[in-house]
Amino acid sequence: MAENKDREFFLPDLCQAQSILLLVLVTELLVLVLVLFESGLYGFNWSHLGLVSMFVQWVVLLSAAMLCNLRPFLSTLTTFQATTLAYVLILLITLIFSVGSEMLFTAPSLWDRGQTMQVGRNLLIATIMTGIAFRYFFLQNQLIRQEQAELNSRVQALQSRIRPHFLFNSMNIIASLISIDPERAEEVVEDLSVLFRASLSDTSNEPVSLNDELELCEKYVHIESLRLDERLKVTWQVDVEPLDVRIPLLTLQPLLENAIYHGIQPLPEGGEVQVKITEADGFLEISISNPVAHENHSHESGNRMALDNIRSRLEAIYGPQASVVSGQSAETYTTEVRYPVNAQSKT
Repeated sequence: MAENKDREFFLPDLCQAQSILLLVLVTELLVLVLVLFESGLYGFNWSHLGLVSMFVQWVVLLSAAMLCNLRPFLSTLTTFQATTLAYVLILLITLIFSVGSEMLFTAPSLWDRGQTMQVGRNLLIATIMTGIAFRYFFLQNQLIRQEQAELNSRVQALQSRIRPHFLFNSMNIIASLISIDPERAEEVVEDLSVLFRASLSDTSNEPVSLNDELELCEKYVHIESLRLDERLKVTWQVDVEPLDVRIPLLTLQPLLENAIYHGIQPLPEGGEVQVKITEADGFLEISISNPVAHENHSHESGNRMALDNIRSRLEAIYGPQASVVSGQSAETYTTEVRYPVNAQSKT
């Protein structure tokens, strides 16, 4: 819960080097514009630019360090409370540095209205720039949250189009077994309940361990093996540690189902489905092969729809680096899935 609130907080994570670098570059650009506005192009003074840059960069970097350390606490507050507290702290830092810099170059006995005006000017600039920055961060955060909500809706829609396919087939298997083998029908119901619970999970677009996905696949293969008997054989080659690898829930199972439904079921003699899972160059690679039923073309559109749904779902979660490709040789139909194994999901 705390992690989700921190992720939704509108202020960016200023503990990251990339954010600090961007902040320094933007600040220096603003300082350059300010100095040019004050002195003009012909009266430009490099010493003045250096002093102003040093002052502003110290204020900005110290403010960033403060927001970095206070971010876990600020994320627990309301947006108004967090904004007010951050605003006050930034203005306090600006005030301290402004008074300190004026006292460094002006003796206390010579402090006059000019120094007070300079401190006030610095506070006014800090107020305006901080307000603009906070407004930008807030709007950017709202846009990201809207995009994430739309992405989650898209993934859920794609997931819902995959679910009925294996659920309806499994119900048909149960119906065919009830009259001839009630005990096995009960086993199928238990396995189906596990699959059904996974398919209706609210976090079905979140990656789970590969081990969990393989267990669901075993449940499905068990259901199909009761119906196809010796006609079905599935071989597994898993060259990764299943507990350490993440995969979106119900990604492998629908592909395995396609291989059985379109490759094994139409063949009177049955056949073998080969599943190979490896990792190479930071990508998880899944290959599922099944024999080709040359005389049967009626299921091609359903097979293509399922592959397109899974491809769209992976691309929605992992971006363009994810891919789902399929191809057919003389005797074998192969589907290959590839996506970055250590990537953070977009959802």
